[in-house]
Amino acid sequence: MARSNQKKQSQQKQPQQKQSQQKQTQQKQPQQKQPRQKKQKAPKAQPALMLKNRQPDAPVARTRLRPRPKKAAAAETKEEKQKLKVICLGGLGEIGKNMTVLEYGNDIIVIDCGIAFPDDDMFGVDLVIPDISYLEANKAKIRGILLTHGHEDHIGAIPYVLRSINPPIYGTRLTLGIVEKKLSEHALPNVPDLRCVEAGDTVSLGVFSAEFIRVNHSIADACCLAIKTPIGYVVHSGDFKLDLTPIDGRMMDITRLGEIGQKGVTLLLCESTNAERLGFTPSEKKVGQSLVSIFDKNPDKRIVIATFSSNVHRVQQIIDTSARHGRKVAVTGRSMLNILGAAIDLGYMDLPAGVLIDINEIKKYKPEQLTLITTGSQGEPMSALSRMASAEHDKVTLGQSDLVVISANPIPGNEKLVGKVINSLLARGVSVLYDAVADVHVSGHACQEELKLMHALTKPKFFIPVHGEHRHLYQHKQLAESMGMDSQNILISDIGKVIEVGRSSMKFAGAVQSGRVLIDGFGIGDVGNIVLRDRKHLAEDGLIVVVVTVDLSQRLLIGGPDIVSRGFVYVREAEGLMEEMRKVALASIEGSLDRGLSDRTEIKTKLKDDIARFISRETKRKPMILPILMSL
Repeated sequence: MARSNQKKQSQQKQPQQKQSQQKQTQQKQPQQKQPRQKKQKAPKAQPALMLKNRQPDAPVARTRLRPRPKKAAAAETKEEKQKLKVICLGGLGEIGKNMTVLEYGNDIIVIDCGIAFPDDDMFGVDLVIPDISYLEANKAKIRGILLTHGHEDHIGAIPYVLRSINPPIYGTRLTLGIVEKKLSEHALPNVPDLRCVEAGDTVSLGVFSAEFIRVNHSIADACCLAIKTPIGYVVHSGDFKLDLTPIDGRMMDITRLGEIGQKGVTLLLCESTNAERLGFTPSEKKVGQSLVSIFDKNPDKRIVIATFSSNVHRVQQIIDTSARHGRKVAVTGRSMLNILGAAIDLGYMDLPAGVLIDINEIKKYKPEQLTLITTGSQGEPMSALSRMASAEHDKVTLGQSDLVVISANPIPGNEKLVGKVINSLLARGVSVLYDAVADVHVSGHACQEELKLMHALTKPKFFIPVHGEHRHLYQHKQLAESMGMDSQNILISDIGKVIEVGRSSMKFAGAVQSGRVLIDGFGIGDVGNIVLRDRKHLAEDGLIVVVVTVDLSQRLLIGGPDIVSRGFVYVREAEGLMEEMRKVALASIEGSLDRGLSDRTEIKTKLKDDIARFISRETKRKPMILPILMSL
């Protein structure tokens, strides 16, 4: 047994010795250079789902993650830093003058381009438009102006804006039809580029793409905008309401708004005009029902209806009701004629045959056979209704056989003007119906429940209330908060402020030049604060002109002083005051000449101050004093 164990051990040692000898031999031999082999790319890591099909014993491919190249990381950081700029040049803290700018990198789009009516202290001013200095400085970036609808507070400034910039203008057929009529009255340096779209169309504008979505409003062809931007969707509501029984049968496209909301809306800009009103805005058909009742109850009167010229659906209802009651219809007012013509040409109105007559033909018919549709629902001093109320209309004279229906609500700031017209009509024995005493108007703007619907459909991450005075904007902010939106995600802005919006942040970032530009006749911006101040001074206190002729070289008074008064006192009833004023002027001029003054400005200043002190002491008034010094 011992011999057999020794034999086994010797057999096990022999192979081990051979292996050690082979290793030593290999170490003694010189190493040969191996040819360089190309590195094989590591196999791509398989998705986790592919592991389900792996054989139990199969090896799992492992891949080392490569660091991202620095250039790509830098590009990504740059993209994250770039924000969408939102700048409102109008429509905040005011009613009208709506204009919103979206800017990203080298691309700008403008939403709406409207006017506002002048305030009471803007003497002689016809219109107010936004200051577009920022757009003029960046006009190479502007890809287009998008119009939500054809009301003046959204399109009225276009003829003035196109004098300095000329980007493409996108709008629906009726909107552009009204714009075309307006542009035909202005001489522009370039041919306007008007591009017609329909609800449902999408236009590409640089990095932006804007989809027009149908909404209901007090004018046909109104749209809101869903704008695809690099930071996500931005929805601009325009002016809207939810009308379940619209006159044209086309309801607001809430389905599409819901689809956009499901995709994710980064920012909502929503109108706030009726944010203080509870409930829903009534349907336009409610006015039609009231009109039928008014016509039925007043068969022996001529009916004069004043409404917004752009509300073609209401004008259609007035014409249809008149036709059913056997009346002819005449239209007066330039804007009413222009918009009615555009609506008929484009097929937005269907007139019964033989109903519409020229205003010059009304004398051929009895009063009870006529309906007149007129402008002037806002009490504008030069409108057709205002001229009728003051007996200055050349075609229409109102009296006890007439009924005037004002089918509109006064725009904030116009209440006094509308009240003045109503009082003038009543004083002439004319019967008057208006919104406070009859259901003759419904708003075209969303009340609180419709605003909630817009928020619920779009589900925005951030929100900026627009189109309204500050009280409207703050009420809309509270409404959004009541629906669960974080107050940190809501900003109430001011005209000219820049808001930077990213996918996860929104903040103020400076301001641009902004404000208001006053239109007086053909003049644009030549009426500023100084001119307004002078006009206000003239309106409140009147004017005194002092004319003097002197020989400065000889220091002699040649003629005068002559005193002219306008708006200060009636000269014939204040001859004593005027004579005393002339004596003060004479003493002032002689004193200046005796002292050897030869500077015209210095002499005029002393003359003005002396007369101002006298008038203030005698009358406690401060008229504008204009000294005129003529020298030989």
